[in-house]
Amino acid sequence: MSKNWINFPRIEGRASRQAHADLPDGTYEREIGRDGFFGPASHMYHKHMPTGWSSFEGPMRPRAYDTNKFSAFEASPWEAKAILGNARTRIRVWHILKPMQELVRNSDGDELLFVHAGAGELFCDFGHLSFRNGDYILLPRGTMWRIEPIGECSILMIEAVDSAYRLPDRGLLGEHAQFDPAVLETPKIDDAFLSQQSETEWKVSVKRRNEISTIGYPFNPLDAQGWKGSVVPVKLNWRDIRPIVSHRYHLPPSVHTTFLADRFVVCTFVPRPIESDPGALKVPFFHSNDDFDEVIFYHAGNFFSRDNIKPGVMTFHPAGFTHGPHPKAFAAGAKSERKDTDEVAVMIDTRDGLDVLADAEPVEDRSYVDSWRGER
Repeated sequence: MSKNWINFPRIEGRASRQAHADLPDGTYEREIGRDGFFGPASHMYHKHMPTGWSSFEGPMRPRAYDTNKFSAFEASPWEAKAILGNARTRIRVWHILKPMQELVRNSDGDELLFVHAGAGELFCDFGHLSFRNGDYILLPRGTMWRIEPIGECSILMIEAVDSAYRLPDRGLLGEHAQFDPAVLETPKIDDAFLSQQSETEWKVSVKRRNEISTIGYPFNPLDAQGWKGSVVPVKLNWRDIRPIVSHRYHLPPSVHTTFLADRFVVCTFVPRPIESDPGALKVPFFHSNDDFDEVIFYHAGNFFSRDNIKPGVMTFHPAGFTHGPHPKAFAAGAKSERKDTDEVAVMIDTRDGLDVLADAEPVEDRSYVDSWRGER
């Protein structure tokens, strides 16, 4: 159903004519938006920093999880640590050390793997694919697969429950913006794939409605001799993403959308030049994102809008409270101390509220809510 938003911009009091630029002296901008960053918005200009709270109680508080503290290695992705989830997505972290001894198949939805650390080989219905840190691997629903890690691997798993991943509409930018589809890699029926085929017994662990069934075969069912079509796993490395930038205007996170699924999006923040126009904001703007929950997994670099966040940490900002840059980051941006970013991060914005799952609690940094106060 189309949305006919009530849309008649007005200006009251001291305000900027251009969002995210030329703020009135002594003010802090806060965006109140609909549909995440895709719908209409208003911009408030405050005397005080909108995140300057002195206390914060209740389940809405911002959270941070240090996934580096997960020390155990799991043999199967179905044993991965479940951090956050709802009816449409499930976000897990999987640490694997040894080759999988069984195949797996997700019959609940597409699976998106982001390789945070390590490298290895993936074998699936469609063939063989090598992977390394920074790779996204999109596995369509029903794909049989297994991996052979080379040493320790840490993988972020983002499940699209009962839906499929798609690429965003790039509109006026054209289909080759952000990344050319030609950089997407697909599995190969190569010597490595053919040589792993055997007549020995294999088992397949199938997940359906979050329950596991096991199917035994007297042979390796990854026995394809060829295939054709467009339903196929694809691999994309963040290093092949060319971010959309503007030197005069801080673009919202939505411009960095990499994959779409039903009721949520996956965005990728990669290194880029920071805005150079004297009047433009140099850090993300304060915003009240009341339609989406926001999750960010930090992969590499120094996240320029946060303080004391390291790779492997996942933050969770439920909808309903204003958030934005930490005080030190805001001050550095105001002084134009940095000319570019070196961060790499994965953001998941969900239309439906996320539940904090049991595996998250032991690795939560409960001081994170106070980080905007500069009292960590």
